[in-house]
Amino acid sequence: MGTERIITRCAANRHAPLAEGTRWSSNGKWRNAWPLALACGLALTLFDIVAQAQTQPSANRIRHAIAMHGEPAFPADFTHMPYTNPDAPKGGHLVVGVLGTFDSLNPMIVKGVPLQQTRGHVIESLMARGHDEPFTLYGLLAESIETDDARSYVTFRINPKAAFSDGKPVTAEDVLFSQELLRTKGRPNHRLYYSKVVSAEALDARTVRFDLTGASDRELPLILGLMPILPKHATDEATFEHTSMTPLIGSGPYRFGEVRPGSSVVMQRNPDYWGRDLAINRGLWNFDEIRFEFFRESNAAFEAFKRGLYDFRIETEPLRWSSGYDFPAMQSGQVVKEVIANGSPQPSDFLVFNTRRPQFADIRVREALLLLFDFEWMNRNYFFDLYRRSGSYFAGSELSAYGVPANERERALLKPFADDVRADIMEGTFRLPSSDRSGRDRGALRRALTLLAQAGYEVSNNVLRKKTTGEPFTFEIMTTTRDQERIALAYARDLKRAGIVPSVRVVDAVQFDQRRLAYDFDMIQNRWDQSLSPGNEQAFYFGSSAADNQGTRNYMGVKSPAVDAMIAAMLETRDQSGFIAAVRALDRVLMSGFYTIPVFNVPSQWLGRWTRVERPKHSSLIGILPETWWQAPDARRQ
Repeated sequence: MGTERIITRCAANRHAPLAEGTRWSSNGKWRNAWPLALACGLALTLFDIVAQAQTQPSANRIRHAIAMHGEPAFPADFTHMPYTNPDAPKGGHLVVGVLGTFDSLNPMIVKGVPLQQTRGHVIESLMARGHDEPFTLYGLLAESIETDDARSYVTFRINPKAAFSDGKPVTAEDVLFSQELLRTKGRPNHRLYYSKVVSAEALDARTVRFDLTGASDRELPLILGLMPILPKHATDEATFEHTSMTPLIGSGPYRFGEVRPGSSVVMQRNPDYWGRDLAINRGLWNFDEIRFEFFRESNAAFEAFKRGLYDFRIETEPLRWSSGYDFPAMQSGQVVKEVIANGSPQPSDFLVFNTRRPQFADIRVREALLLLFDFEWMNRNYFFDLYRRSGSYFAGSELSAYGVPANERERALLKPFADDVRADIMEGTFRLPSSDRSGRDRGALRRALTLLAQAGYEVSNNVLRKKTTGEPFTFEIMTTTRDQERIALAYARDLKRAGIVPSVRVVDAVQFDQRRLAYDFDMIQNRWDQSLSPGNEQAFYFGSSAADNQGTRNYMGVKSPAVDAMIAAMLETRDQSGFIAAVRALDRVLMSGFYTIPVFNVPSQWLGRWTRVERPKHSSLIGILPETWWQAPDARRQ
């Protein structure tokens, strides 16, 4: 009897008891035959191995996608993402209003104020995000990804159709070139991430493998999947770090057209775009031309929107949202207002203490200044009670620790750092101060002055001074928009009641970015945009190694072993519950440090849109995605 026949017959009777020393005869009767009994047992073992291999996923199999935790939501044969319209018409043009300016087209370097939209539109990565999942990547330049259970390596196989806009194919050599260039000359986050790679090699012209042994970072394969891929043949290493208005060559759906420095940029669809038929792109990139118009001031930008000079506006100012949208185009239905919910952590603005400054080194001072910020008065008088406020850096999501007692996994993570987390924050009882809305809350003032006295300050002749030197306590709040200035001036009024008179300085966007990146400020207003899958960027935001490295986003200058340990735990965890515990533990340490004053968080996205552009009915998990929009049929511009 052949092996195949043994496997077949044993499999058919694999649950029936087999008498010792028996076998099947050709006529179906049992015979004594130890050798064939052994063969049957071996066949059953082989059968189980084969069956398990067919039914259980291999840890290092080649995949079309990769998720940070769990499995991708969509199979390899998916046709389009649910937040796109696969039948969206192509053509027309979109005008995007941008607040600020730019002096470089390269967003991958530290110098200058870059055009951020270069990424995605012109420069692509190996993989692309699925925007209905916390952190899942699907093949883009890479048609497949392979890694093991430990994620100690990752291999990308480049799509044979992938090509740059000049017609040159994307190769493994371009991937290796990009990784090395960005590791040595890219932004600090690139240098931080890509330096974790032990080695990289091209297995063939279209396959590249990264050795990640010892990195202990399960997010790293995904980080590499999002690496921008530059053409080696068209990138000058010697001048890469310099600001430049020379259009970059990429593999994306658009190419640079007219560039007016600091004013506008036109991107034109590449008619030969290699990836237009990919499922991940179906329903995306529908306009033949996209023009980015820059405005230096928010009121001027809004007036331009009212006149129809650009197509949509993500509103951030409650006064405008409540009463500013009463212009003729709104009344005639040419413009619509939409409130769009999303599942990501709510965008939150903070006043940031630069703890590198001596006046903010004492945590009691920082807590006292938090007590003096009157959110309730400001929300009623400035924001029409449209804002909310949370102490968390992940507000409005399951990752937030604000008002939530720590569970056992969080307590285990934080046990070695018991002194770094306040008891009330650990227990979930801590709340941000809530005023009586009068603008003159005496209780908050008393508590703040008590903390300041403990830190060595006293009020003398209505001025808060250092007891030992008599030096007045003062600092500068740097702003760049009228909205920021208004918040700073209202806060300055609150501080004056405690004998503190800060200076409020308004600078242009370029100077603001330069000083912020160099940590040349006392206090600024800032927002860290968080996702449902925070990872390596948290070290860039809050890690000790980023505190003294200019160009990072650790604006407050956090140097905390507890923060570093929680970020490491977050990167190493393999299950969702452990991941949530690590992020909440990080949140607790940051809240306990009083590094910022939470200003407000926005519960929904506010969108003003001219109806000449249309969007899908279903929004993504992250909300607004203009790349899924299209021009309405027979649309006419003013």
